[in-house]
Formats: sequence, structure tokens, C-alpha cells
Amino acid sequence: MYIGGGIILLVVGAILAFGVTDQSVGDLDVGVIGWVMMGGGILAIVLSLMLQQQRANTSHTEVIERRDLGGPPRY
Repeated sequence: MYIGGGIILLVVGAILAFGVTDQSVGDLDVGVIGWVMMGGGILAIVLSLMLQQQRANTSHTEVIERRDLGGPPRY
């Protein structure tokens, strides 16, 4: 999920940074917004890959408990 969001941020940020010819809208610089979005996209992709790697390295142990229901003890 985060990888898809990161890719979307990268694509939209690249369009804003490199594809928009009018780089300022009022007081906002569209190129800077594009670069910030691309940085956020890269960060989202890296963090999601790190979290997936942590999930893959977990180990599971199975605990089986025995419960006696009474009766004479068995030796």
C-alpha cells in the first residue's frame, strides 16, 4: 500500500517539478512542491520496504499445553 502511494507521490512530484512551465502560482513555487513530493515518495517506498523486511524475518513458535481432565494419574 505504501509502495503505491510512494510511486504516486514520485510521479506527481516529477510532473510538478519538471513538467509545469509556469513554476510559480501566487506565492507558491510549484517546482519546490514537486521536489518535496518526490522526497516524500522516496521516503514512503524506503520505509515500506524496511517494514516488509522486518515482517519477513519474524519467527513463530508453537506452544502446546496439556490439560488433564481428572481421573487416575497415568505413569
